[in-house]
Amino acid sequence: QVQLVESGGGLVQAGDSLRLSCAVSGRVLSTGAEAWFRQAPGKEREFVASINWSGSFTYYSDSVKGRFTISRDNAKKTVYLQMNNLNAADTAVYYCATGLRVSSKDVRDYVYWGQGTQVTVSS
Repeated sequence: QVQLVESGGGLVQAGDSLRLSCAVSGRVLSTGAEAWFRQAPGKEREFVASINWSGSFTYYSDSVKGRFTISRDNAKKTVYLQMNNLNAADTAVYYCATGLRVSSKDVRDYVYWGQGTQVTVSS
C-alpha cells in the first residue's frame, strides 16, 4: 500500500531555513500529486503546497508563496519542501499527502497521509 514518511522537522529560529522530505512508496509516480499540509495546535489542517507527479505544476498557499518551494525527485521517490525565512506562524506539524488532483487544496481530496513532522520556529 502507499506509504508516506516525512522527515526533516526540528526547532529553528525565526529567519532560518529548513527542508522537509517525504519518502513515497507503494505508488506509481506517473499520475496524481503530492502535497504538504500543516496543522498548528488548536487549528484545522491547512494546505501549504502541492506538486503534480512530474513536477511541472505547483501550487502554494498565499501565506508561504515566495518563501517555500515544493519539488520532487522521482528517481529517489521523494518530495521536498524547502522553507525559507521561517517565522513563528509557520510552527506546526507538517504532513505529506497523496491525491489525484494537484490543484486541490482540500484535505478531503488526499487519500494517503504520512505521520507528520514537527516544525517549531522560535521568535
